[in-house]
Amino acid sequence: MKNDGQRIENIWKMGKIIAIANQKGGVGKTTTAINLAASLATLGKKVLVVDADPQANASSGLGVDLNNVDCSIYECIIDHADIRDALYETDIEGLDIIPSHIDLVGAEIEMLNLDNRESIIKELLKPVKDYYDYILIDCSPSLGLITVNALTAADSVIIPVQCEYFALEGISKLLNTIKIIRDKLNQHLEIEGFLLTMYDSRLRLANQIYDEVKRHFHELVFKTVIQRNVKISESPSHGLPVILYDAESVGAKNHMSLAKEIISRES
Repeated sequence: MKNDGQRIENIWKMGKIIAIANQKGGVGKTTTAINLAASLATLGKKVLVVDADPQANASSGLGVDLNNVDCSIYECIIDHADIRDALYETDIEGLDIIPSHIDLVGAEIEMLNLDNRESIIKELLKPVKDYYDYILIDCSPSLGLITVNALTAADSVIIPVQCEYFALEGISKLLNTIKIIRDKLNQHLEIEGFLLTMYDSRLRLANQIYDEVKRHFHELVFKTVIQRNVKISESPSHGLPVILYDAESVGAKNHMSLAKEIISRES
């Protein structure tokens, strides 16, 4: 359902923008974005998800009918549409989404000739930033211009790390990109944390990966671990976050724990 952009007027909060990024695919970025957002909203926070991935899985996973979207992040970036016209409500009170579109695939080429092309998303979010407690940007599995935009707009970044072989492959490249963005575009960008996903405590490899990530990144690793859970895998096909699909599942409880951990850092 389309959100009423008018109700954003005259409401003041200090919104925090968190990008969820890793150029390695299949590590749980979108799953984290959907379910962390839903958990934060359930805890009473006002939350916006920005779907910056052309696959639009966060959009469909939160129940958006992509065939009925007349204004997406693409129109905001390329056609200068008002960001408030791209806000859609979800089934969870307090949780809105700016959906993506397959056309976003070509947006990076179209953006090359735009002024301040690395800061477009940052500028787009300014009219709504302070209405939300948290804005989560679901990035595509690349380090292209859209992801650079997300990191330039963000206050911090969550890096999901899959508990499987080659888990740390490519992390150094992402960290180098974050360093460059800090140096050139966004000196305030912080690492919110490394989030271990798809964890199965029965597997020795998973425990080895956990130990290795902790050894590398110490206190930057979230205490919460996202365990393998069939309910997390099933819920997107129903257009629901796992907390609405099965609130008692391990996946729902893990993401609620993550939300509480993030909120506790702000106090």
